[in-house]
Amino acid sequence: MRIQLIGTIALVRKETGRVLRIWVQTLIPPGITMSLYFIIFGTLIGKRIGEMEGFPYMEYIAPGLVMMSVITNSYGNVVGSFFNAKIQGHIEELLVSPLSEVSIVIGYLAGGIIRGLAVATVVTFIALFFTQINIKHPLMTLFVIIMTAGVFSLAGLINAIFAKKFDDIAVIPSFVLAPLTYLGGVFYTVSLLPEFWQTLSRFNPILYMINSMRYSVIGISDVSIQNALMMIVVFFILLFSSAVILLKKGIGIRQ
Repeated sequence: MRIQLIGTIALVRKETGRVLRIWVQTLIPPGITMSLYFIIFGTLIGKRIGEMEGFPYMEYIAPGLVMMSVITNSYGNVVGSFFNAKIQGHIEELLVSPLSEVSIVIGYLAGGIIRGLAVATVVTFIALFFTQINIKHPLMTLFVIIMTAGVFSLAGLINAIFAKKFDDIAVIPSFVLAPLTYLGGVFYTVSLLPEFWQTLSRFNPILYMINSMRYSVIGISDVSIQNALMMIVVFFILLFSSAVILLKKGIGIRQ
């Protein structure tokens, strides 16, 4: 147990140190990207839209933009870190060490969550220059950010396990994450959609994450908040278990 704890802490420090060491690459780009979103969608387009669900458009989209940055950065952090370790042979050192697969997953998971929290802080700070943010449920906000960052960190880890070349880790963000995020209600309420598209949108897991964040910040949601939080927790448990099982079987690593 003591060996597992020491090893896990060391791996967490390594992954956290990586995020902070290259902060120019991990924190500045999402800040610039979200600033452009606020300027274009919030300031320019938002003035024409006016209010959304009784809130100024800028205030309405702010939680979704924070969640968008958390999703992309937590995913990208782990998929890049683990894949680099795999192709450079570092991951083999971890697999032959006394560390359990659970400890390895926790180590990489922590790095993704730390980056997700850091990016969320940066984007929230930027949002304050464009709109007011009065968080209604602070603890829920923190929980949603941590769990969502955890879900996509684990998704990135699983992607990296199966990936055989750099192109393989670019497919999911481009062709899965980006469409699902934009269609997850970041810039609009799904109640504006035709009934068919409203029903289809409810199969998008990112919709529940964005609405959980929106509810925790401004108090409104397009979906049941209980169902949304349950969805996040279920995805976290499933992906965590899958990552541990894949590492134990050595899929994508020992083959």
